[in-house]
Amino acid sequence: MRPDDERLWATLAHLSAFLGFVGIPGIGPLVIFLIFGNRSRYVRHHSAEALNFNITMLVAALISGLLILVLIGFILLPIIACAWFILTIVATIAANRGEWYRYPFTVRLVN
Repeated sequence: MRPDDERLWATLAHLSAFLGFVGIPGIGPLVIFLIFGNRSRYVRHHSAEALNFNITMLVAALISGLLILVLIGFILLPIIACAWFILTIVATIAANRGEWYRYPFTVRLVN
C-alpha cells in the first residue's frame, strides 16, 4: 500500500469505532483489521489497537453498568465514556499524522 493509503485506513480504523453508537461496538476496526491487516503493518497496528481499545472500553462500560446498582457506576460510566471519546480522537489524529500510537489502559487481546 502507498503511505497515503496506509494513513487513510489507519485513521478510518479509529474513526470507525464511532459506529458503535449505531450498531455493534468494535465492528469497524475489526473489518479493517481483517481486510487490510495483511497488506500493511501500519494499518494492522492501528486497527488492532482500535479493536483492543474498544473491547476494553466495552468491558469497562458493562462492569460500570453493573456497578450502578451500588451507585459507583454513576461516576464511572461518564468517566469511561469521556475517556473513550477523547482517546479515540487522539488516536485518530496520531494515525493521520503517521505516528505509531498505543492506547493507554488497554488489554491487548489482538496483535
